[in-house]
Amino acid sequence: MKKLLTLLTVGLSLSLGSAFAADAPAKSSQQNKMASCNKDAGDKKLKGDERKAFMKDCLSK
Repeated sequence: MKKLLTLLTVGLSLSLGSAFAADAPAKSSQQNKMASCNKDAGDKKLKGDERKAFMKDCLSK
C-alpha cells in the first residue's frame, strides 16, 4: 500500500511539474525582453521618469 501511495504521489508531482513547464516559454520570452530593455536603459544611464518612459516604450514593442 505504501508503494502505491508513493508512486501516486510521484506521478502527481511529475504531472503538475510538466503543467507548469508548459507556461515557461511565454514567461521566459517576457523575461528576456525585460532584461534586454533593462540593459539598454542602463547603458543609456537613464533614471527616474526618463527610464520609466523608455521601459514602457521598449516593453510595448
